[in-house]
This record gives sequence, C-alpha cells and structure tokens, in this order.
Amino acid sequence: MTDIGVLGAGSWGTTLADLLARQGHRVRLWAHESEVVTAVNATHENPVFLPGCALAPTLEALADPVKAVRGAALVVVVAPSHVLRGVVERARAGIEAGAIVVSATKGIEAASLRLMSEVIEATLPANSVAAISGPSFALEVYQGQPTAVVAAAAKPSAAELVQSAFTTPRFRVYSSTDVIGVQLGGALKNIVAIAAGILDGLGLGNNPRAALITRGLAEITRLGRAMGADPLTFAGLAGMGDLILTSTGALSRNRTLGIALAKGERYEDYAAAHRTVAEGATTARAALALAARHSVELPICAQVAAILFEGRPPRQAVGELMDRTPKAEQWQ
Repeated sequence: MTDIGVLGAGSWGTTLADLLARQGHRVRLWAHESEVVTAVNATHENPVFLPGCALAPTLEALADPVKAVRGAALVVVVAPSHVLRGVVERARAGIEAGAIVVSATKGIEAASLRLMSEVIEATLPANSVAAISGPSFALEVYQGQPTAVVAAAAKPSAAELVQSAFTTPRFRVYSSTDVIGVQLGGALKNIVAIAAGILDGLGLGNNPRAALITRGLAEITRLGRAMGADPLTFAGLAGMGDLILTSTGALSRNRTLGIALAKGERYEDYAAAHRTVAEGATTARAALALAARHSVELPICAQVAAILFEGRPPRQAVGELMDRTPKAEQWQ
C-alpha cells in the first residue's frame, strides 16, 4: 500500500483517486470546492464533477492541500493548467523531498509557455516529476472500460513506479522517457478537437474530419520535433490515440465547445455557462506563442484561436485552411 495525495477533484482527478484507492492505496483527495469535500466523505460521491458514481469508501477528501499530500510517496496533480502552479505552491509544504509528483493535467501555462511538468519542476526542484496522458475519458475509466495510457519521466525508474501504481486489469499504463512529447500530444490535441467539433457543428462530413485529424497530428508532431520530442511518440497513445478520442468522442469537452462555436455561440458566453474547463481554448494562444518561439507553423491552431478570440466565422476559417498555398505533405 502506498500513501498517495491527489490535488484536484474534477472528474479526472476524482476518477484517478478512486482508481488508486480501489487498488488498495491510501488516497487523500484535495478539492477546492467545500461541497465536494463534504460529499465525498459523507456519501462517497462527487456530485459536482462525477455525479452518480459511487466512490471507494476508503477515499478521503480534504480541504487543505498540505494535509492531502503530507507523507505521500506519490503526489498526483490534476488541477486545471491555469491554476496548477498556485495549487502546487499551496501544497508544497506537505510534499516530501523523495515523493514522485505526477502531472495528469493536459495543458500549457499561458504566462511562461511551460509544460505542466516544467511548472512542477520549477516549484518543486527536489522532486522527480512524471506525466501521465493518453486517450482516457474520465467516465469510461470509472466504468472500467479498457483503457491504455502512457506514464513518462526522465528517469525510467520514476516512470515505472507510476506505471506500477496506476496499472489495473482495465487500466493499462505504458512507460516512456519522452516527457515533452507525451505532454505536447495531450495538450495540443485539445485544440484540434475544438476544430473537429466545429466541423461537426457545421454539418460537414467524414472527409474533412479525417483530413483535420491527420493534419492536426502533423502540426503537433512539427512543434514536438522542434522542442526535442521523439516524433514516434505522436504515433502512439499520447499522440494519435488521444487525438482520435478527443476529436470524435461524445464525452469530449473540447469537441463540445467546437460544436457550440459552429452554432454561433461566443466563447466568452460558453465559458461563463460551464463549470468544467475545455483546456484547448486556453492552450490555443500558448501553442501559437510556442510555435512562434520555435519558428513553426500551426495553421489549424491559428484558425481555432481566431474563432475563439477574434470572432472569425467558422466557415471562413475552414475556407482559409483549404485555400492555403499548396505544399508537399511532408515538409518542415
């Protein structure tokens, strides 16, 4: 049995905490929302982010992040990307120097353009840091649907420890040392998923969806290569696997946002009406800034950002992508 602290009680954080608790680990879950803490402890359910799903009775929820991680050998961070740094800073006093800290958040910090593992490393320089990512809707993982993901860390031993802690008969974890690639795949696929939702919302067919997913993967790989990732990572679970799921699955928050945008809803209004975060929206600007830093073109990402933040009509964006200067399929 391992002591594990989970920071963040959204649908994904709650699901991972439940999975780990059912594996026999002692798990403490920190929730920002007091009503979530009360409900998890009293009724063993998270009615806000994972309603109707009975949680492991041994799972304990806490309102104090320091207490949630104190003494834990493994700390799993599942806070949204825009607050992740602040959450880790709040919990820092309780995190042991030898603990492995795992990012399960898919995004890029807007101000620094750092990946989530880099944010954690800057905040906790004494700790080994890993990332876990892959095609994994929270509800399906909770339901025990067979799922496969990737745990990445610079030290193979750290990746293997995370792999061992999370693996169950229905949740298969592969190990990797490509921390950059695994995280970029998880972050950038959300932007492509918004675009996929836009195509669906416009009533377009299978041809454009296939083209979008394929060219979206090319953009992700292009930036990943420029940042030192292994291009083969993007052909795996954290790349193509996650991209397919998020771009086509009905449970995808990013795809759902895209559908709303295609129907004429403004992003500001959509965000105000939804408590859960569609990470692709905040990631779009950060990805473009990263691309500019590395002299890389991300045309799909640029059009998604223009729809989100500049009011560009979705049909115009599709037309501009199709009217781009012809190029060879494989180009730098």
